[in-house]
Amino acid sequence: MSTLPALRNAATVILTRDRDDGSCEIFFMRRHHSQAFMSGAFVFPGGRLDGEDCHPALRRHIKGTGRENLSHRLQEPALPESIARGLHLAAIREMFEEAGVLLAADSSGSILDFRDVECNRRFTAYRDALHREEITLLDIAGRENIRFLPSLLLPYAHWMTPEVEPKRFDTRFFIARLPAGQHPSHDGNELTASAWMTPAQALSDHGASRIVLMPPTLKTVEELKAFKTTDELLQAVSRHTILPILPQAFETEDGGFGVKLPFDPEYSIDAYKLPIRPSEPSRIVCRNGIWRTATA
Repeated sequence: MSTLPALRNAATVILTRDRDDGSCEIFFMRRHHSQAFMSGAFVFPGGRLDGEDCHPALRRHIKGTGRENLSHRLQEPALPESIARGLHLAAIREMFEEAGVLLAADSSGSILDFRDVECNRRFTAYRDALHREEITLLDIAGRENIRFLPSLLLPYAHWMTPEVEPKRFDTRFFIARLPAGQHPSHDGNELTASAWMTPAQALSDHGASRIVLMPPTLKTVEELKAFKTTDELLQAVSRHTILPILPQAFETEDGGFGVKLPFDPEYSIDAYKLPIRPSEPSRIVCRNGIWRTATA
């Protein structure tokens, strides 16, 4: 009997802002073509949970929501609180490493503003050192007397890598509004390009092969297309139910491949199966090298 590859906890952040016309747009970054996982794909900032993200001393560097009940915020009451807290902090850390945006407040309680030249210089250096694993979030918090703001992360979704993949992640998706005074940029190392796009623009570019969206990103962007503004999106997310999604791989009749989502009529993993949703695409299939949502 073969053993499935272990799931590794991870977190990703859908960073949003409003355009001048009021429409909501999302920050995407392209993974380096040399990366083993999702090479060349346009993704949200994110990565795996590190042990340092769960350091108990980080608790005193958290402001507001986040000291208690982070497992309940994730809608996973059985998840150990240390892991739930670590996932929120992993999301904050990864977004800072990869995109240069840091959800944290200074000693006065104000969200960090990188328009200040000296502040920007220091935190750019911290970002580089964090990426090189020379310092930790705890080190930065101690040096700068800042408090991290997991309350600015709204849990959105919970995706797991299909069982057929050799490298698997158990990823919590968060949504966050871009703080005033901060401007995201790709790191130039693991991520080689970045862009703000509306969901409609991202879907159009994906369909025309100008960018690549992998199944979880594609499905998420299709969902986000329903919201006109960031306020509308955040209000809806604050009250929606999160259910774990473990896609099930399958081969199509024409020799292609795809994944079934838990509400697909033919999905057969009992632990994750959900009621059928007749009006919603329940499959994501790859045709001519492009992933597309489809019905059963």
